[in-house]
Amino acid sequence: MLPEQPLRIHVDCHYVPEHSDPAQHQYLFHYTITLRNITDSPLKLERRQWLITDGDGQQSQVEGPGVVGETPTIAPGAQYRYTSSVLLPTPIGTMQGFYTLRCGSKEVRAVIDPFTLRQPGALH
Repeated sequence: MLPEQPLRIHVDCHYVPEHSDPAQHQYLFHYTITLRNITDSPLKLERRQWLITDGDGQQSQVEGPGVVGETPTIAPGAQYRYTSSVLLPTPIGTMQGFYTLRCGSKEVRAVIDPFTLRQPGALH
């Protein structure tokens, strides 16, 4: 039987000033996500869904196959790491969502807890 949360998810994010333009309300953030399979079975990452909220409370959803063009299979106890980016119109925002995984014939979800994207100095 699979645990309710089949992946341990670690997120590291940072602001990318050299590819941002605050005067044009463009703030680029990179985020690196490390996924560790904490089950006894291989898990294939099939889809991801994000809810992105900017500092003004505007929300957008991103959904699609895999991550960064890949649908990796993560062996038991193994980890998979990828880096992606998001462009926000504000210097702060949040992301949260879930991954849809395949374990044999069973589909499972792994919840991605909310994390903050923040330009340094944006919060006091």
